Amino acid sequence: MTMQERRFTVMALLGAGFAAMLPAAPTGAQQAAPPPAVLVQAAELKPIADQAEFIGRAAAVDKVELRARVKGFLGPRKFSDGDLVKEGQVLFTIEPEPYQAAVDQKIAQRDAAKAALTNAQLQLTRAEELLRSKTGTQVTYDQRLSEQLQAKAQLEDASAQLRDAEIQLSYTQIKSPIDGRIGRAAVSPGNIVGPDSGVLATVVSENPIRVLFSITQRELLEARRDNSSSGDGLVVRLRLADGSIYPDKGKLDFIDVTADAKTDGQMVRAVFDNKKGLLTDGQTVRVIVEGEKVPTVVAVPQAAIAQDQSGPYLFIVTDKNVAEQRRVKVGVARDGLVAITEGLKAGEKVIIQGQQRVRQGMTVNPSMAPPSASMQKQ
Repeated sequence: MTMQERRFTVMALLGAGFAAMLPAAPTGAQQAAPPPAVLVQAAELKPIADQAEFIGRAAAVDKVELRARVKGFLGPRKFSDGDLVKEGQVLFTIEPEPYQAAVDQKIAQRDAAKAALTNAQLQLTRAEELLRSKTGTQVTYDQRLSEQLQAKAQLEDASAQLRDAEIQLSYTQIKSPIDGRIGRAAVSPGNIVGPDSGVLATVVSENPIRVLFSITQRELLEARRDNSSSGDGLVVRLRLADGSIYPDKGKLDFIDVTADAKTDGQMVRAVFDNKKGLLTDGQTVRVIVEGEKVPTVVAVPQAAIAQDQSGPYLFIVTDKNVAEQRRVKVGVARDGLVAITEGLKAGEKVIIQGQQRVRQGMTVNPSMAPPSASMQKQ
């Protein structure tokens, strides 16, 4: 075999090997793959309220720090930590004996001043009679009048000192000025307490309770739109730490008259019933503010929305079962639904499952999904 024949033989073998490695030509069945199955649901008109969410903190309407106003040994405690207490209820006592003794002493001084005034009044009356009968002198009368006025002033001073002693005695009983729940006692009985001893315990009112939160000027204007300037047309709700919604709605009762120049925030306050004691002074909550008027919007399940660098989009299915990508603008999300503010009409079928296998213009095999619980809500 010549060199040229040998070369043609090698090339033929290589060509046959490459041909064996190439995939077989597709059959007619493989070329007609079925369209992907997708789950669709019709967009519906639903009432969904516009809302904004903020971080807030619960604050008691009344909060009182109990302190000792006189010095002495602390007596037996009249409550247990965490008790509900009433206005005027005695909570602490300070040894009253020294202050009772001071009251008794001031009573004696007042009585002595009364007796001195009575004597001075008699002397003045006698001097007046003598002066009228020409047997007394004007000097004597003036002296008796001065003594009577001095005795009257001494009685007033003694009475004032007695009132002060009685006030000091009343301070030996530390009473609750409000209805509420008392916290932990900071000082045990038997210790000496006084005005410098600090807080003995704190009483906070529980019902109703306030929630304070800061809102920017832009958010406040949006929330006030179509509502009164005082916030009467706004509904306030709370989301608790476990994600649940507080059962009672709140009412805005105060919007601060000034805004913080550093944060552009304005303090807002809402009031809530707290009969079950779920809210505690200082507790952090999520505040949801929404309009009382609930608009009707086009809504789709949240699973229908996808996101890329250009923004949110979804796929609809036309009457010819062709997938079409739609750019949309989304609004409020609530209970598994998303409000579509632009790009979709009610009744159009959106793909809620199987979007990953779908491309623009692709023919699909749609199946209607059963209405979800969120889509059934009115």
